[in-house]
Amino acid sequence: MKMIKRLSIVCSLILLVAAMATPALAAEAKSLTMATTTSTDNTGLLDYLAPIFQKDTGIELKWTAQGTGKALKLGENCDADVLMVHAPPAEKKYVAAGYGIERREIMFNDFVIIGPPKDPAGIKGKSVAAALKAIVAKKAPFISRGDNSGTNKKELLLWKKSGIKLPEKESWYVQAGQGMLKTINIASQKDGYTLTDRGTYIKYEANFGGKPPLDILVEGDPGLRNQYSVMLVNPARCKNVKSDLARQFSDWICSAKGQKLIADYKLLGKQLFTPNAK
Repeated sequence: MKMIKRLSIVCSLILLVAAMATPALAAEAKSLTMATTTSTDNTGLLDYLAPIFQKDTGIELKWTAQGTGKALKLGENCDADVLMVHAPPAEKKYVAAGYGIERREIMFNDFVIIGPPKDPAGIKGKSVAAALKAIVAKKAPFISRGDNSGTNKKELLLWKKSGIKLPEKESWYVQAGQGMLKTINIASQKDGYTLTDRGTYIKYEANFGGKPPLDILVEGDPGLRNQYSVMLVNPARCKNVKSDLARQFSDWICSAKGQKLIADYKLLGKQLFTPNAK
């Protein structure tokens, strides 16, 4: 009789532990890891989208925000399930190399060159090429992210297209090796210029109540478009990748609802990203 009672207690304990473990395992199975660029994090876009995505799908979105180069590397190393980045040439090479699949454009904004209101190099209203040449001529401080991010890749391309060879060692050209907001703050401290995406700049504006130390001085150039895409880490290379959950996220953010949420996300009454999923 005592033996039966003990077995009953043990069975009850096993069932209790199993009941407690099941939700935890289910929650773990329904989490998705994203490698993304700093701008989607800095702007608050992902903090805004993630709870709605989880409510709609039951999938918890977790992310690590770094420069696009590092985000792509995380996918290459099988340390993420899905990528959201903004360096189209690098992304296309990534897919061609077999690291990513199902690349889909989801939204865009633009890059702008910002600097001190007094504008010592006199770049306000100029084309990108003319502005960069003026900065070089004045040897005005220019703060580069210097981190292989999508923004850094765009910046280097703009120098090249402007016919300017960057110096190996010049005090006016500073490589910060930092994310966008930190790079902007360094530019502010040095009374210098930098390239940023508009979404992060609007967040920067909001941090200063709409009156930041640095102003937008160059904008509107066709070469300043900033396209964002989502793509899955290739399950043929990474056996443990959650490609089914990653595809659910990709479908969700490209859906009419996901696109409207992107369009509706604003700071200071300004739209940070324009949806353009096909």
